[in-house]
Amino acid sequence: MVRSSRTNPKVAVIMGGPSAERDVSLSSGRECATALRDEGYDVVEVDAGADLAQKLSEIAPDVVFNALHGRWGEDGCVQGMLEWLRIPYTHSGVFSSALTMDKEATKAAYRAAGLPVVPSIIASKSDVCAAHPMQPPYVVKPYNEGSSVGIYIVHEDASGPAKLAGDMPDRVMVEAYAPGRELTTTVVGDRALTVTDIVTDGWYDYAAKYEVGGSRHIVPADIPQEIFDACMEYALRAHRALGCRGVSRTDFRWDEAQGLAGLILLETNTQPGMTPTSLSPEQAQAVGMSFGALCRWMVEDASWDR
Repeated sequence: MVRSSRTNPKVAVIMGGPSAERDVSLSSGRECATALRDEGYDVVEVDAGADLAQKLSEIAPDVVFNALHGRWGEDGCVQGMLEWLRIPYTHSGVFSSALTMDKEATKAAYRAAGLPVVPSIIASKSDVCAAHPMQPPYVVKPYNEGSSVGIYIVHEDASGPAKLAGDMPDRVMVEAYAPGRELTTTVVGDRALTVTDIVTDGWYDYAAKYEVGGSRHIVPADIPQEIFDACMEYALRAHRALGCRGVSRTDFRWDEAQGLAGLILLETNTQPGMTPTSLSPEQAQAVGMSFGALCRWMVEDASWDR
């Protein structure tokens, strides 16, 4: 909980940064800054660079609202700096942020908590390009980048292994392809909000997430109650198993033909997109929490030693 003698606490909204998700972070940050000003906070917008610690020391905020996405801002690095500076901040702490950014470590935590996942391995980029690392169909993606960045699907009838772009990391995750619908659930504090069914023409990749018309959201999802309840329960269990704080969002794939057995967890995002039309704010709105109220809750929940 943020404690300040100021009548309008100063909030530094950090955004941008050097990751592959810089543009989305800038959009999230600007939207959150506007909402927080409307809620009565004294807001300073900060484009996070190598001098971030110096900037924050000069600004002396009561709280940092972390609107960064991807590496450095979402993987425990910025969180560690904020712990060192003892500035209260939003979202998850150092350990949880680092854990959830590592996709294979996340899946190990899921397994330990009894949560369903598909088989996966970590392999070198060169090996994945040279031969099939597992029986197709499978998915190749960076093991430690933000969600939906650098996704490759190798279909069952593929003539050869994946041809990965040069900017893919040297180590990648390869996981069995999970057919079905894309579902997601946001957790705020200790409460799972609702379930969204994400409808796209293909894979829910970076373009489908962030380009206009890339996807359609059905919230609450029109799915069997058993699956809806399982998503809510699994998202909350994942949030707790990974040690998340504040807001997180867990993504699922559901194969209708298999019923409950066809529901698997893909990943948990500790820094969900935060524009008013992003999935998590959209879910908050669906349960009666406005975008401004959600941003205010996150500021009030902020702390260090997370």
